[in-house]
Amino acid sequence: MRRAAAIAALSLTPAACVERTLHITSDPPGALVWLNGVEVGVTPVDVAFTWYGVYDVQVEKDGYEPLLTRARAAAPVWEAPGLDFFAEALPGRRRSAVRWHFPLTPAADDPDAVIERARRMRDEAFPVEPIEPGAPPG
Repeated sequence: MRRAAAIAALSLTPAACVERTLHITSDPPGALVWLNGVEVGVTPVDVAFTWYGVYDVQVEKDGYEPLLTRARAAAPVWEAPGLDFFAEALPGRRRSAVRWHFPLTPAADDPDAVIERARRMRDEAFPVEPIEPGAPPG
């Protein structure tokens, strides 16, 4: 009887509202972000989401290498199966904020300039002395 009364009481209470937010930042800020192929905004950006798990993330900014990665939105303990029923049944608002930060790498220079710089670095690291014609090796 007590169990039935408890279940009835829980079913009469207003359901909780759960706000799930991804807070995405980058270094430097101002990068365009896509989640699972959908453009969501420019960093720093807050994005509402409905499910926890792994997301495909793309972060791009002019002058920086594009970043293609995966990031996990981990569920809080109160979202675990079994506990989630009680968390949802209790009145009030629940907030879950997942924070992701993505450092960006400056873009490489012009490919020809990169090759030339690599050649200079090689020549500095491994200098080659000229050999005079007719001189013995060694």
